[in-house]
Amino acid sequence: MPDYQLWLTFGVFIITVIFLMWRPGGLNESIPTSLGALLLVITGVSSFAHIVGIFGIVSGAAVTILSTIVMSIILESIGFFRWIAINMIEKARGSGFRLFWLILLLCFLMTVFFNNDGSILITTPIILRICSILRLKVHQQLPYLISGALIATASSAPIGLSNLANLIALQMVGLNLNTYTQMMFVPSMLGIIVMTVLLFYYFRKSIPKIIHHYPMSMQSTSGSAYHPLQTGDQETQPTDSEKNVDWWLFRVCIGIVVFIRAGYFLAEQWGIRMEVVAITGVVLMLAVRWYRTRTGLKDVVTQTPWHILLFAFSIYIIVDSLHRAGMTATIVQWMQPLVEGGNASLIAVSGLMLTLLSNLFNNLPSVMIGTFAVTDLQLSDTQLHLAYLANILGSDIGALLTPIGTLATLIWMYILKTHHVRVSWKQYMKVTFIVIPISLIVSLFSLYIWTSILY
Repeated sequence: MPDYQLWLTFGVFIITVIFLMWRPGGLNESIPTSLGALLLVITGVSSFAHIVGIFGIVSGAAVTILSTIVMSIILESIGFFRWIAINMIEKARGSGFRLFWLILLLCFLMTVFFNNDGSILITTPIILRICSILRLKVHQQLPYLISGALIATASSAPIGLSNLANLIALQMVGLNLNTYTQMMFVPSMLGIIVMTVLLFYYFRKSIPKIIHHYPMSMQSTSGSAYHPLQTGDQETQPTDSEKNVDWWLFRVCIGIVVFIRAGYFLAEQWGIRMEVVAITGVVLMLAVRWYRTRTGLKDVVTQTPWHILLFAFSIYIIVDSLHRAGMTATIVQWMQPLVEGGNASLIAVSGLMLTLLSNLFNNLPSVMIGTFAVTDLQLSDTQLHLAYLANILGSDIGALLTPIGTLATLIWMYILKTHHVRVSWKQYMKVTFIVIPISLIVSLFSLYIWTSILY
């Protein structure tokens, strides 16, 4: 690659990352990546052959994530998430501590069943709605908002389906979904559990011990009742959409989501591609909703973030160009002597490297750079998988040190801003610089111990 192309590639990467983190005026993340990729194609840095190869790697993962988001849009249309907000207030039974644990459980499950960005988009408005209903003061909202965002993002580590970068890199290292889960679930869950306990300990004095409910009486066709609740001296009644829940449609759609999530792991045994399973789930949910409500495709077409396809494709073009420009060769040269000490040092170096890169450049391009680097280290298959899994822990957990570390936290900050809730970098990092390093170390150490037992 000529010198001018090298400098152009590095320049495009830096400018793209700046705009991804800055997002002036709520700029769509696909715009800077697409313009950067287009410039690299026009100048000949990335050829047609490269583009075809990249499309083959990225398309399946992007379609899978996109299909998951479509499922969440369908669930939203039948009142699933509004129902969750009401139920969580009811289940908390006046305890701010119980509400804290319920919110973290919600954030974890939304990421496991959907994905980390989708979980942030779903859970943040739910948490804001709960805080508004309960009239919590700003300092009382922070434990729920910050902890929810951290758990929602970190929870993409246990299974490879919950993060776009995880899915793309999974294919690059030749690791299947079932083996990923077998090797990664226990170590990452230990890290998430430690993170949860540390968050509760950090916020224990800010979480209100007693919260007041708002008055609401709702009798559903399923027989469950919502009893009158109280907030101050003002009543807030549930909306019509919250009162009228089609429980048959509700149960069937939830059943489809669970079936499809399990289907990813089963289909792999039969050689069925993940995107085929994902699209099947979307078609089933759309068909069931149309049969029950005669609702068409308008909301799916207008609300689905189709730009994810373009974003994933264009960011990969930029990272692939960086790889061929020699950035990963430099990283490999730096890592080589450090990883020769065995699996423990390999895991530590890979995880810490991705933590550093993610907090400097955002985790999506960083995990791709890290994956390119470990594939060039000439490792055995087992060592390659260990290095990749350590990369994921660094990009999913370690990246949470700063708000720019993950796309999910950037989205979270933007959602808060649109709802006129301000969380400063200082407030965020006062929490993360205590919680994240310990959680990351526990995860990386657990990965070493767990895989030593398995292999």
